[in-house]
Amino acid sequence: MAEKNNSGIFVCLGVLVIAFLFWYINTRNALVVVDEQVNNAWAEIDNQLQRRSDLIPNFVNTVRGYASHEEAIFAGIANARSKMAGATTVEDKASSYNEMESALSRLLVITEQYPELKANQNFIALQDELAGTENRIAVARQRYNTTVTDFNSRIRVFPGSLFASSMGLRTRPYFEINESARQVPQVNF
Repeated sequence: MAEKNNSGIFVCLGVLVIAFLFWYINTRNALVVVDEQVNNAWAEIDNQLQRRSDLIPNFVNTVRGYASHEEAIFAGIANARSKMAGATTVEDKASSYNEMESALSRLLVITEQYPELKANQNFIALQDELAGTENRIAVARQRYNTTVTDFNSRIRVFPGSLFASSMGLRTRPYFEINESARQVPQVNF
């Protein structure tokens, strides 16, 4: 009879060990999946930022033909574009993104002074492409930040917190806009 009790204990222990292994593997795999989702969401932002960066020289050249004396703005755009190309971290990309936004805003203000430029078909097409790209960037940023929220939550709460540091997982930064973009613009008629 003692032999029968021992085998029952071994079976129970075996079931517990197998259940623990399944839980362990499932938790680690879930963390890997969400980490890859963050990487994928970031790659989409990077892709859209590159698309915008590729459009900007054509846009600038079109405007330059009409407003060649606005060299300081063109230099600012070139500088912001090179910073964006060299940015490697989320924080650096966000900072260079905000700088590019500011430079493009100044360029768009200048275009208002040239009615013949605003009627130019190349300019209109490029402006539409840039607007579409800005919308794609906004959607990609939202997806990235949502994915980062999920990831950061999973590695900070149980059971993910047990495994995150051993897997080298750290909280990821959000892609945030600068404070000046949060202020309501002043419109004067």
